[in-house]
Amino acid sequence: MAQKLVERRRVKKRHAGARDGKRASRPVDSTTRKTAEILVGDRTRDDSFSIAGVGASAGGLEAFTQLLQELPSTINMALVLVQHLDPTYKSLLTELLSRTTKLAVEEVTDGTRVKPGHVYVIPPNTTMTISKRVLHLTPRSEVDRRHTPIDGFLESLAQDQKSRAIGIILSGTSMDGIHGLRAIKDEGGITIAQDEKSAKYYDLPRSAVAAGCVDLILRPQDIAQELVKLSQHPYVPYLETETAEKLLPQSDLDKIFGLLRKATGVDFADYKHATIKRRILRRMLILKTNKMEDYLNILKTNPGELSSLFQDILINVTGFFREPQTFDAMKQEVFPSITKKRSADDPIRIWIPGCSTGEEVYSLAISLVEYLDHSSVHPPIQIFATDVNETVLEKARDGVYAASASISAERLRRFFVKTNGSYQVNKSIRRMCVFAKQDVTADPPFSKLDLIICRNLLIYLGPALQKKLLPIFHYSLKPAGFLVLGDFETVGEFDNIFKVAKKRSKIYSKRPVVSRKPLDFSTSYITERQVGKPTVNRPAESQAPEPEIFKEVDRILLTRYSPASVIVN
Repeated sequence: MAQKLVERRRVKKRHAGARDGKRASRPVDSTTRKTAEILVGDRTRDDSFSIAGVGASAGGLEAFTQLLQELPSTINMALVLVQHLDPTYKSLLTELLSRTTKLAVEEVTDGTRVKPGHVYVIPPNTTMTISKRVLHLTPRSEVDRRHTPIDGFLESLAQDQKSRAIGIILSGTSMDGIHGLRAIKDEGGITIAQDEKSAKYYDLPRSAVAAGCVDLILRPQDIAQELVKLSQHPYVPYLETETAEKLLPQSDLDKIFGLLRKATGVDFADYKHATIKRRILRRMLILKTNKMEDYLNILKTNPGELSSLFQDILINVTGFFREPQTFDAMKQEVFPSITKKRSADDPIRIWIPGCSTGEEVYSLAISLVEYLDHSSVHPPIQIFATDVNETVLEKARDGVYAASASISAERLRRFFVKTNGSYQVNKSIRRMCVFAKQDVTADPPFSKLDLIICRNLLIYLGPALQKKLLPIFHYSLKPAGFLVLGDFETVGEFDNIFKVAKKRSKIYSKRPVVSRKPLDFSTSYITERQVGKPTVNRPAESQAPEPEIFKEVDRILLTRYSPASVIVN
């Protein structure tokens, strides 16, 4: 009955009274972290508050009511409710919710500035986004007859608030919110879904949990308690500032690297530390621990948390046809070049390191198939997609995804098969793609490639690894091969071995020259590195001369990774 009222009756606003004043948060409880104590000791209630975006559909009113009833009026957080509503009726959500909470509840108008201690409700027949903590409304929009207001808002929240964003999915039918939660998690925010037992309709939370983008699964009442604890955590104000670096000493970081290296075989010591530190602080927020030594003890005694941190550090930012201008540029510049004068039995060979859950891989395969529709020859396509994370590779191999606005209806019909409310990439495309576990910074590369796509991986690597990888990419490409990087990446000092083919799209072609620097295929640094000690590079005089290194690489690849064969002259 209440749900019908939400759809049909007129809205009223409830304005809250004056606030109770400022409230200091708890300082970091650690005698060994003096810097952190100074940083957080003077924090006030309105400093750097978090914003929680809450998505719901059928049964959402009941769940959100239960959540609000447990929140104190002094909470240093704002909540924004995105409820699926009938576009033809006025909503009564604001009036109904205001009766159940001491927080100020108001329906959003365009340009509303978000304040802590307030609840903001989306009006019917609108799409809502947030920018610089200001809510913006536009008329309801649909893509292929699908309206996904939860995804739209949560994605904008992730972009606006980064690691301070919180995404929550409550009871509901249909599928909405997966992309938004993933965006929040990718930015270092925290994601929560209602548990199945308490949800009136579990479709919405179930799809989010199945997609692997949920940190916590809780009852509405427990979600409220979690939000209170998060709002009080002393590290929250510093998650998106340079101060975050001071909260995690290098000595502690080295110990964590050692634990991860022992458990996973991956050495993060030469990755960029700023991003990793924020991921560690994110895990501490979720576990509600303030002391670095306590978190280290958890890592040492709990393999599950070590695995969770590993997954968090490996940022899986991807999507179908992400940065579409790059795909357009490849159709104009790369595809014509690599298919020119190619015979029907000469396969197109492509390598995508850091492939994550596979969306980019399948996007490339689809784009290439579409291009070959208009070609006189149709050579086989071989795409080698690699990642250090076996968990994301399993999802990539399955090729099952939620519907995405970036996939046109035509592509959905041609290249996907509907399965259990999701869509699976069809077999003809999946057969072109081989997914394999590989640490691109340590394992042997592929060779004789027409194209390497390495977008948004180098930005997470330190200078040492970047300098190691680019010459390897050069070696792996055919003489007329191409390298595609992300929007914020360049070949840097290696413009002597790569030349710009399409500057705006970060497409480079291989220069037919030998790299000035010897290639480093060594993995010895992984076992030789000692915690707390920098890696000692091999002296230049001990390395093989440039012409000889290629012979040695060929010897290693042929003896270890090629089948037995003979040459008939």
